[in-house]
Amino acid sequence: MIDPAHSLPLTKQAATLGISRSSIYYLPQPVSERDQALMNRLDRLHLDYPFAGARMLRDMLNQAGFNVGRKHVGTLMRKMGVAALYRKPKTTKRHPAHKIYPYLLRGLPITRANQVWAMAITYLPMARGFVYLTVVMDWYSRRVLSHRVSISMDAQFCLAALEQAIEKHGTLAIMNTDQGSQFTSLAFTRYLSDNGIQISMDGKGAWRDNVFVERLWRTVKYEHVYLHAYESTRDANSKIAHYFTFYNQRRPHSTLDRQTPDQVYFNSLPSQEAA
Repeated sequence: MIDPAHSLPLTKQAATLGISRSSIYYLPQPVSERDQALMNRLDRLHLDYPFAGARMLRDMLNQAGFNVGRKHVGTLMRKMGVAALYRKPKTTKRHPAHKIYPYLLRGLPITRANQVWAMAITYLPMARGFVYLTVVMDWYSRRVLSHRVSISMDAQFCLAALEQAIEKHGTLAIMNTDQGSQFTSLAFTRYLSDNGIQISMDGKGAWRDNVFVERLWRTVKYEHVYLHAYESTRDANSKIAHYFTFYNQRRPHSTLDRQTPDQVYFNSLPSQEAA
């Protein structure tokens, strides 16, 4: 990713990846056991009450016996990459090099696989520490096309997941993401544009615009993540991959008329592509 020996200055390398220059020199500090317990509880609370902000979550944690203040809850939420879901005023300044694209899916009939894909990032607790997960999901079939696990929320691991999905399943028409810096980075959006893929982004605070991925997070966490204490990033990646194989091939969906994502995905493809 960042190469100090490269002829391109570090500042430009960081700008291309959509990360701050200061993060290049930052040495990560281990998360305390107390903060880890707080973050794990926050993750569950956020899934159940996505509208809850730092104040409400603080009160819920206090009721559960955690002595923590609002500011620290807010700090942990930023570290986890979660925020309360509600309509917000324009209170943040966007990176001048990061273009925000319009939402293209409203009213659009989605009738086949590989017409629209979606991506997002979520936090995963482990036995010690935590990691981040990103997936590429086919909107029509809900099939998970690829995934990546990372110790940091940078643009590169999202781009790697996208490249893997395209390599395995071919190209698509529209990619839908949220407005996270990983997906608005020049490296990510340029890759989509160079491959002739239209870019769609959720409205700010409009979680329903990417609702299928939000539902996937709840499913994978309650059916798998919270039942396993991953020992390492490698262990998390391996077990998540095993779960997604089950999710795609064997888990029936009520919204898919009790079919599996694999059945819906491959049945909607032309016979030559499906083979």
